[in-house]
Amino acid sequence: DAHDPRVQNAIPLSGFDNFTPQYQFMKALFRAVPDLKVSKDHLMIVSPDEGAMHRAVYFSNVLGVDMGMFYKRRDYSTIVNGKNPIVAHEFLGKDVIIVDDMISSGESMLDVAKKLKDRNAARVFVCTTFGLFTDGFEKFDEYYKKGYLDKVVTTNLTYLPPAVDEREYFVKADMSKFLALIIDSLNHDLTIGAVMNPTDKIHKLLQKYHQV
Repeated sequence: DAHDPRVQNAIPLSGFDNFTPQYQFMKALFRAVPDLKVSKDHLMIVSPDEGAMHRAVYFSNVLGVDMGMFYKRRDYSTIVNGKNPIVAHEFLGKDVIIVDDMISSGESMLDVAKKLKDRNAARVFVCTTFGLFTDGFEKFDEYYKKGYLDKVVTTNLTYLPPAVDEREYFVKADMSKFLALIIDSLNHDLTIGAVMNPTDKIHKLLQKYHQV
């Protein structure tokens, strides 16, 4: 389980480096949504569950906007398809960016998007590192047509079927240059601290965006 911190015991002497794609998310969003306004009056970041809070906290801080969270309540007495079914989402708290590490079937993410729309969110943008889409795109197509979500941004770090390019709501965050920088730094025995921390890049991107 990649979410289990004990997995780091597999290589206890060095651990894992953690690279985050927030800069690529924002660059892709600005290109796909030119009228996106990054301010407390127009945008907020939402974590779909408590496990993704650290991503949402960082994202909201670097963008200077508010943050909210959905509490995912599951029925642990029941197992359906190997998972505990979600009983309810409870919102603990503009345009909204939902940030998470991955989309599997997308059930949880789509439920959060609908709940946000039910609470009068303007537009809902989903940003996730790994888009697996294990149940296909039918449900995403349905929710897009109903207006529950506006864009789905995911990286090209995993295989993406050609069908994603047929969806006007789908936005690809290209990680090629980012991976090249990591490999180049390691190959030349240079520190990768600057590569791992995208804060300065995001601030420069925001300055460039607001100057347009």
